[in-house]
Amino acid sequence: MKNEPDKISGEQPHNALDDALIPDKCENMRDVRAGVDAVDQQIIALLSQRFGYMRAAARIKPERSAVRDEARKAQVIDNAKKAAWESNVPIGFVSEFWDQLVETSISYEMEHWDNLRKQN
Repeated sequence: MKNEPDKISGEQPHNALDDALIPDKCENMRDVRAGVDAVDQQIIALLSQRFGYMRAAARIKPERSAVRDEARKAQVIDNAKKAAWESNVPIGFVSEFWDQLVETSISYEMEHWDNLRKQN
């Protein structure tokens, strides 16, 4: 990806969330929609970064069998549920969403693992 820093803590490009009002300060639906759209952009950017880590894992893991790790999957989902609880986000939604996210990530990583080995 273009304009990405080498480290997570590096300077990031400007995003619309910087200009959006916090929910409690919204006065009309235009404010709300602008905030939702800005958050959605951030979610996509974070998903892009997350899938970048899946590509890195595919490159680093020596065996295809290491891609699916049920203990790690459970840990990731439990971490998300704990964060949801602490942030007052519906835990059932987060649990289902993260299960789907992790399964999709595993499939994505396996595909990249296979593709990297075909090229060699």
